[in-house]
Amino acid sequence: MTDTIVEPDPAAATPRRPRSTRIIRGVGWTSLVAGLLILGFVVQQLFVTTWFADRNQENLAAEAADYFDTAQITPVPVSEVEFLAPGAPRLVDPDDPNAPPEPVLLVEAPPEKGQPFAIIRIPKIDKLRDGWTVVEGVSVRDLKNGAGHMPHTPLPGQPGNAVISGHRTTYGAPFFDLDILVPGDRIEVETALGTHVYAVRETIIVEPTDLWVTEPREGAWLTLTTCNPRFSSRQRLIVFAEMVEGPNMAAIYR
Repeated sequence: MTDTIVEPDPAAATPRRPRSTRIIRGVGWTSLVAGLLILGFVVQQLFVTTWFADRNQENLAAEAADYFDTAQITPVPVSEVEFLAPGAPRLVDPDDPNAPPEPVLLVEAPPEKGQPFAIIRIPKIDKLRDGWTVVEGVSVRDLKNGAGHMPHTPLPGQPGNAVISGHRTTYGAPFFDLDILVPGDRIEVETALGTHVYAVRETIIVEPTDLWVTEPREGAWLTLTTCNPRFSSRQRLIVFAEMVEGPNMAAIYR
């Protein structure tokens, strides 16, 4: 008689882990994968976007330089201009033969959305010492390419309150160190008209809903906005700067 050999059942030989152990292991692997995905996202946002933005600056600066040569510039009598500084010349009597010519303001035509049209330089900030391109618009897409000019505000170098926004931690983070500016610090913005120089007057922290910071001002002002604190959009860091030099200085101030 031949003995029958019974093969052992592997499932029966290996004790089944308790359900709680399997759940814990599943949660652990899920957490690990989620953590790696989050880490990858952070690396992409903080480093990869900045790498691309830095590399793109050379092309944007070249586009801005080409724009300087083609921008439409119109001389406008100051009597037709709003938001001049208090005391600035406004009217000249056309019947007075001894009256000096009426001062004119050089007005630059608004660029198209997304157009690189200016270069901002802040000597005190390493990232901006050599300049960062400013594009027209403040949408997510616009700010991926450079700092963005808020379209409903005047262009830099014009009367009123020109507003420029920029990222603080991603896409080149041009405004990362904006908080180190203090009253008196120099900000330069180059446009088709030339270089406009501003002096910082005030730095404040506001809520995202405080849109009054973009409202018109008499004289020529530059307002820089970015998120605050770093790595958060909970607040806004605002820098107010007033024009102290530039092609339109004599027309706006007296």
